[in-house]
Amino acid sequence: MVGAGLLTLPYAMSELGWGPGVAVMTLSWIMTLYTLWQMVEMHEMVPGKRFDRYHELGQYAFGETLGLWIVVPQQLVVEISLDIVYMITGGKSLKKFHDLVCDGRCKDIKLSYFIMIFASAQFVISQLPNFDSIATISLAAALMSICYSTIAWGASVDKGKADGVDYSLRASTTSGMVFDFLGGLGQMAFSFSGHNVVLEIQASIPSTADTPSKKPMWKGVIVAYTIVLLCYFPVAFVGYWAFGNSVDDNILITLNTPKWLIAAANMMVVVHVIGSYQVYAMPVFDMMEMVLVRKMRFSPGWKLRLVSRSLFVAFTMFVGITFPFFGGLIGFFGGLAFAPTTYFLPCIIWLTVYKPRVFSLSWCTNWHLIIQ
Repeated sequence: MVGAGLLTLPYAMSELGWGPGVAVMTLSWIMTLYTLWQMVEMHEMVPGKRFDRYHELGQYAFGETLGLWIVVPQQLVVEISLDIVYMITGGKSLKKFHDLVCDGRCKDIKLSYFIMIFASAQFVISQLPNFDSIATISLAAALMSICYSTIAWGASVDKGKADGVDYSLRASTTSGMVFDFLGGLGQMAFSFSGHNVVLEIQASIPSTADTPSKKPMWKGVIVAYTIVLLCYFPVAFVGYWAFGNSVDDNILITLNTPKWLIAAANMMVVVHVIGSYQVYAMPVFDMMEMVLVRKMRFSPGWKLRLVSRSLFVAFTMFVGITFPFFGGLIGFFGGLAFAPTTYFLPCIIWLTVYKPRVFSLSWCTNWHLIIQ
């Protein structure tokens, strides 16, 4: 649940300001916890059937064809955009590590080369066949995210409030404030984005009549969201408190001391996004290879995997090099795809399937989240 998007939360705060920023952060945590609960509940809402994929839930609610077209394009945008952002994040963190370690003694290297270095690791790891093959990498990625988020807010506290820190909004014009506000909302939406894989995770949990999968799954969600609370809120609020509107779109880029700790944190980010890239790339790989084999009659095997997956990694690398704007891309993709699949779609599916009584608590809550 804890992702690299948390690194941009202080920047999002600088676009929203203290009042709106705290309110949006708090509401996002509550709203996404509620929609996660809905997803967990709907996983086995039909006796004897489990909805293991988001699009299966959409097909049940909206019909086979319409449900597929509503959910799958949004999921693809989410997964591909995440991999593009992770490509940029990996490159920026490698460059920051290089700059801190060299301390001006080395030749300056452009960001694009570090993105290529990060991509070279993905070219190799992407050849692993399935999720089980990357289990160790995924575990390491999860541990690293907790570590670097703690370093981010801990180092900000250690540094203290910067001299002349300014908490006014970044933009000075009305149009700039509007765009920044929307960007801040998108960045926060991007950060709370675990809904696209929650059904796949729940599908791996055994389920019986006495102990349905939703019981242990909900306990896991509570633990995960407690960790999110302890990681996201300190990074967002302490980072903004320390640097104000001068904070970069990645808090670890703004921090420079203690050098050894910030350098280590940036390498933790690299390890994290190496694993996270694969977590979101694997469903895309499966979909690509299924279409190539079933529709275009390609032979399955390592050759198809080598070509198709390498082309995908090359595509995300090219886009990352062309548009290396971490905060801007997070805001754009957060508003485009993450907000619908995280905030709106679970509520719409819930209303469609359960049909709660008009003006009941469930009906009002879901419509409030959709309209808001």
